[in-house]
Amino acid sequence: MSRIFGEISQIGYVVRDIRASMNYWISHGVGPWFYLEKVELDYFRYRDADSPLEMSAAVANSGGIQIELIQQRNDAPSVYRDFLAAGREGAQHVAYWSTGYQALYDKALSLGYRVAQEGLLGGGRFAYLDTEHDPGTMIEISDTGGVKGELFAFVREAAATWDGTNPIIEL
Repeated sequence: MSRIFGEISQIGYVVRDIRASMNYWISHGVGPWFYLEKVELDYFRYRDADSPLEMSAAVANSGGIQIELIQQRNDAPSVYRDFLAAGREGAQHVAYWSTGYQALYDKALSLGYRVAQEGLLGGGRFAYLDTEHDPGTMIEISDTGGVKGELFAFVREAAATWDGTNPIIEL
């Protein structure tokens, strides 16, 4: 997949208790966490239909890999809801980031990948590709041009110099 998408940039975990998950990672030296209680999506679609997803998210880096924690706050259709309903919790996706998002999106579709859900957050598009059964986790592709890319670079730098203080920063 690295020939198609590039390097893995993020591992996303779907959890039932985001605060407990942040505390677990903090106890293992990962932080600081940048936490958003209510993620404001510009739009969100699940299986080609609009969905009123409500979620919380937190990100931190462990070395060069970003860890994302997601807690869905309602029962709106999403791959997160499906993941939890199947009795799972934990690593749900690997993400590849791109500043050439549309070209990557078009390439994925041309290779037969199907979009399970997609949206827009802070001007950056993202899509989850329906690959859960093989290789076992979903693939997310995400546009990191602009503000989102700047935030992710800031999170990476914060982790590199983190001294263990202020482990959770609420956005």
